[in-house]
Amino acid sequence: MAQSIAAPAKLNLGLRVLGRRGDGYHLLQSLVTFLDLADGIEIAPSLTWRLRLTGAFTHGLGNDDNLVLRAARLVAAEATADVAGCAALAADIALEKNIPVAAGLGGGSADAAAVLRGLNEAWRLDLPEERLLQLAASLGADVSMCLTGKPAMVGGIGEQIEPVPLPSLSLVIGNPGIALATRDVFARLQPPYAAALAPPVALRDAAAVAEFARALGNSLSEPAIALCPTLAAVLTDIAALDGCLLAQMSGSGATCFGLFAEDVAAKQAAATLQAARPAWFVRACHSLAG
Repeated sequence: MAQSIAAPAKLNLGLRVLGRRGDGYHLLQSLVTFLDLADGIEIAPSLTWRLRLTGAFTHGLGNDDNLVLRAARLVAAEATADVAGCAALAADIALEKNIPVAAGLGGGSADAAAVLRGLNEAWRLDLPEERLLQLAASLGADVSMCLTGKPAMVGGIGEQIEPVPLPSLSLVIGNPGIALATRDVFARLQPPYAAALAPPVALRDAAAVAEFARALGNSLSEPAIALCPTLAAVLTDIAALDGCLLAQMSGSGATCFGLFAEDVAAKQAAATLQAARPAWFVRACHSLAG
């Protein structure tokens, strides 16, 4: 039977770069949540691997070395000899791309994480959470946090995940339709790096989340704007929306967001922004409470 899975977008409410390891990976401190904006994945049994791409954001995505197929093959390799038919384990995967690509929303990582969980369940492999997290980390830093799928403070290079209770937040996201490669943004980042911020004590409402996320900031905003000057206008336009408590960039961009106290204000703000910037991708979203 086919299995349907949602792969929620990741949002960095704040992100600090604390340093750089000898292997080139950067050390981070980030407050992460997930959105009701999600890619859709359908997995069906198959004798051969197949990936079918649909949706608004498939341009530039390849089928051969897609992160989704890499994740699927990792799970298949975990099948032991006592799993019936393990030698022929494969899947037909349909991926509906609703999350903008190279946008700071972790779409590819979310898809890979969803496939790890989905195939583990579909094939009844019963891989423990620890092993799934190891597989996720081998695919990329964001895959681990997407596998967890809960609001969290994230450290290290993305593998240190500490759950943080957050309320469901009302947000507006805006993306100017310009893809930003994460490696290019990090390449422009220069020391000195930021100092770590003390973890939050209690973030019970949108105002408290906005205060902490503003203090955390986003160390990648400046290099991202250098690569994509339009981002400055995105942040300015969102900050000017009625009721906006915080305007900030997510991840390495180019998606920016506004945080609002209530749904009505967010929906009105999204309509205002879309009318002013019809070519942008604009959505009113909820974060998934954790």
